[in-house]
Amino acid sequence: MSGPVLEARHVTRILQETVPVTLVKDVSLAVNRGEFVSVTGPSGSGKSSLLYLLGLLDVPTEGEVLVDGRSTVGLDRGALAEIRLEKIGFVFQFHFLLPEFTVLQNVMLPMQKLARLNEKECKARAGELLDHFEIGDQASKRPDQLSGGQRQRVAIARALANSPAIILADEPTGNLDTRNSEIVHNIFARLSREEGMTVVAVTHDRSFADAADRNIHLVDGMVERDAARR
Repeated sequence: MSGPVLEARHVTRILQETVPVTLVKDVSLAVNRGEFVSVTGPSGSGKSSLLYLLGLLDVPTEGEVLVDGRSTVGLDRGALAEIRLEKIGFVFQFHFLLPEFTVLQNVMLPMQKLARLNEKECKARAGELLDHFEIGDQASKRPDQLSGGQRQRVAIARALANSPAIILADEPTGNLDTRNSEIVHNIFARLSREEGMTVVAVTHDRSFADAADRNIHLVDGMVERDAARR
């Protein structure tokens, strides 16, 4: 590990409603390259809100988020989208695979959007990723023809399509049974420890949280505990 790849500096997010709601309050943290971090806390503690700020899907009311040492303060939507596409892969609880496309096409989409590979290269890389997660034989199927565990592996393959430095996951085992949950958290652990990717995962799954190198526990939008596990 060599220095932070992802940082939050005094980040606060307030929803400006009739009565303002503070989702995240004065959070500072740094995540190193290759680190596997779990984010836990009770419902409503700000876990997903923090993840969306770290992933540039939302912008802080105060403070700043840095990706690879670069501050994202003041960047427009296009610039934030470019950083997300190149450097960050997302995995969500409900997959968000596009039902009208095949499994292979879903994995190809981020590569096509980044436009650094031609169509043949995109197809080849998507196939390799699916094979890596032992679902290459499902490539021509639609997402609704797959089991929940298979869909989540497709979602992980899609997140890896552009070889991002950072994987952000929001309750990636929330809809899975015990066996598939174990498969998914083993995948994330391997990505971190063997391939040097940074993984930050929000989870209620205790075994998943315990598999991480470090745990950040939130309460009321603030970091209550930030501790290494190994």
